[in-house]
Amino acid sequence: MSGTELGLIAFGILMLMLVVRIHIGVAMFLAATGIYLVINRGDTNALLFTLNNLVYARLSNYDLAVIPLFILMGQFATHGGLSKALFHAAGTLIGHFRGGLAYAATAACAAFGAICGSSLATAATMGQVALPELRRHNYSGRLATGTLAAGGTLGILIPPSVPLVIYAVLTQESIGKLFVAAVIPGVVAALGYMAVIRIIVTLDPKAGPASERVPLKQMLLAQIGILPVLLVFLVVIVGIYGGWANPTEAASIGAAACGIIAVASGGMKLKDVKQSIFGTAIATAMIFMVLIGADLLNSALALTQMPTELANWVKNSGMPPVLVLFTIIGIYVLLGCVMDSLAMILLTIPIFYPVVLGLEFHGMSLEDKSIWFGIVALMVVEIGLVHPPVGMNLYVINKIAKDVPLKETALGVLPFLASDFIRILVLVFFPPLCLWLVHVTG
Repeated sequence: MSGTELGLIAFGILMLMLVVRIHIGVAMFLAATGIYLVINRGDTNALLFTLNNLVYARLSNYDLAVIPLFILMGQFATHGGLSKALFHAAGTLIGHFRGGLAYAATAACAAFGAICGSSLATAATMGQVALPELRRHNYSGRLATGTLAAGGTLGILIPPSVPLVIYAVLTQESIGKLFVAAVIPGVVAALGYMAVIRIIVTLDPKAGPASERVPLKQMLLAQIGILPVLLVFLVVIVGIYGGWANPTEAASIGAAACGIIAVASGGMKLKDVKQSIFGTAIATAMIFMVLIGADLLNSALALTQMPTELANWVKNSGMPPVLVLFTIIGIYVLLGCVMDSLAMILLTIPIFYPVVLGLEFHGMSLEDKSIWFGIVALMVVEIGLVHPPVGMNLYVINKIAKDVPLKETALGVLPFLASDFIRILVLVFFPPLCLWLVHVTG
């Protein structure tokens, strides 16, 4: 049996384990263990030596400290009631337009994503805040749930983003450059969702009726109330890319600032602080377990030479690079049916990354290609969170909207998926959408 055959068999067994709902970290660990035992004919010394070194190397990586800090920042924002302030500010500004509260929910999701970094947390938190208001103002269940399920995906696209940090760690890419590259696509995503809402309420005015106009003084006070949240975002992003703070330091400042703002606003009590800390610990442990499993699997696949041989085969096959890229995008969409965004990034990047870097796209340099592919992959992974039948955000929102059938939520998100696919096409054929800001600020 060749190394490539062994790698493909192990990958197939891994997918079967995921289908029967074995945890992704455990599944990757078992698949990697099988490869090591087959190659070394049952000898466990190489496996144990590699595992010992990988665990130490991964958990002693200073850059990874940014993950629990960004998670803690999101926990403070969630438990501290900052989501309510964001939705209220957006609602007072544009809620009096037809579909205005749906616009406000999308804008609030984008703003909350800028201090959260998690799609599921964004969808769950903004769903609890915005959904009652949307339903109270007689928004259709389809539009209300579809907007919030799609808007939740902005949590991983608007920086800071935990999947982007993982991508940076796996590819040795700059976290700061990836964050900057995600800004314009994130804004375009939010505007695209608003355009979808506009089309829906134009075709069916009853789906999103206008709410009453808020007095100017109240509107201004609501905007002033979210200035500290916007300041946290600017400190984190400008701090990282401006060079006066590395990602870990900027995340520390952001987490501390979010905590202070949440306490000062009166939205966070002692029990909320405890919940935030425990939630951060649980999420961090899960992510690190998956990281270790992915490291061991990547090491095992490197022994089989499967990623290298696959990259060489694709490069020498004569297939157009764009066709290869769209094949990868199709695989991501299918994988979204069985795993979450973090798992997809960890499992596929070691295989797809060398393939993409070995191909020619628009005359880009290796660094530009690396950043561009990271944003493309992130946007496709984002689709997996909402596309039927098993998009995680659909179930999160549907659990909150008990009066809306899951079928209605799935139908409601389809127009937003169309916007996602258009945005991906634009990014594939027009890389400056994400690279321009990186070059300007660099």
